[in-house]
Amino acid sequence: MTKIPSVSFDKVVKALQRDGWVVVRQKGSHIRMQKRTQDEVLKLTIPAHKPIKRSTLSHILKQARMNVESFLELM
Repeated sequence: MTKIPSVSFDKVVKALQRDGWVVVRQKGSHIRMQKRTQDEVLKLTIPAHKPIKRSTLSHILKQARMNVESFLELM
C-alpha cells in the first residue's frame, strides 16, 4: 500500500476535479464538492489547509471511494 502524501488543498481539489468532482460552494475555509453517479450523489468537504493532514486526506479518499494509487495518478 502506498503512503498517503501530505499535499495542499488546491492540489487535492484539482485532482478530484480530474475525476469528475465539481466544486459546489465554499464557505470560509471549507470547500464543498460533489460527484453524481448513476445511483447517488457523493459529497465531500475539503478543508482549505496547507497542507491537509494525512489522516484527513485518508478520510476524504474513503468518502470519495478512491484508493491512494488512483489519487496519485490524478495528481
